[in-house]
Amino acid sequence: MDKKERRPRRDSRGGGGPGAAVYGLGLIGALVYYIQQADGGFWAVVLGILQALVWPVFLVYHALKALAA
Repeated sequence: MDKKERRPRRDSRGGGGPGAAVYGLGLIGALVYYIQQADGGFWAVVLGILQALVWPVFLVYHALKALAA
């Protein structure tokens, strides 16, 4: 392979920048909130974890709904 044909190096840090950090902090906060709101049963905790993973979907949905009204 010629030097001119080399592919550019990829960033090996693997992060997503500041957006990933904000999402990560939001995820941790949502996990704490939803698990605290669970009534203590196993399935309530599992539901809390699932809600924490998808909370941005509901945030964007309701924000767009409010903007369209």
